[in-house]
Amino acid sequence: MRASRTSPTGVERRFGDDELIVTKTDARGVITYANDVFLRVSALTEDEVVGQPHNIIRHPGMPRGIFDLLWETLRSGSEIFAYVVNLAADGAHYWVLAHVTPSVDAHGKLLGYHSNRRVPVPAALTAVRRLYDELLAVEARFSRPAEAVAASRALLTERLDTAGMTYDEFVWSLSPEGVAA
Repeated sequence: MRASRTSPTGVERRFGDDELIVTKTDARGVITYANDVFLRVSALTEDEVVGQPHNIIRHPGMPRGIFDLLWETLRSGSEIFAYVVNLAADGAHYWVLAHVTPSVDAHGKLLGYHSNRRVPVPAALTAVRRLYDELLAVEARFSRPAEAVAASRALLTERLDTAGMTYDEFVWSLSPEGVAA
């Protein structure tokens, strides 16, 4: 397994427009399945990821406030689409448009999460990077993680309110195909 100290190299890795990255986790976010595209792009083996928390691929350039929104949405039982930058084991990074859904049994009990990731529309990443850079800058002002997350979420809410949209609407406003993805 890669050391948690893997540093970003600045090298961007891409995957095919016709490929999907797929992972499944248990209710705690521990990986139970990863497809071959995930393994190739993340530069990890199946043995290195199965049984590990999904944040094994967390990139330090990903705002905590976005993850807070993601987990809040999932805990409410809803799905979410989100732009995410991930960190591969070799330090490369890769952007995805993630669709994460809670997996439940016939009685509605949470079993885990299922995530499909596709290549984001390149033009969308300009707006996403601009927003995420703002969120990271506000997070950097705080030494305590809880304060950083709260400040990031507050700024995210402010930016979305000013634009008159939810995060989901922001995501889909950047996609030429809308929710047909």
